[in-house]
Amino acid sequence: MLDTTQSDTVVPPQERRGCLFALSQPPLMIFLAVIGCLLLMASLHDLLML
Repeated sequence: MLDTTQSDTVVPPQERRGCLFALSQPPLMIFLAVIGCLLLMASLHDLLML
């Protein structure tokens, strides 16, 4: 049987992930785009229609 244990590899420490990693996530970007579009539509409505 083939031995699949990897006892000689070194596991690197956890990388620090900052704000740019969070902003690269698609669900967060979709949420922010929807909120931005709603704010833009509300501001244009106030400027042009009222």
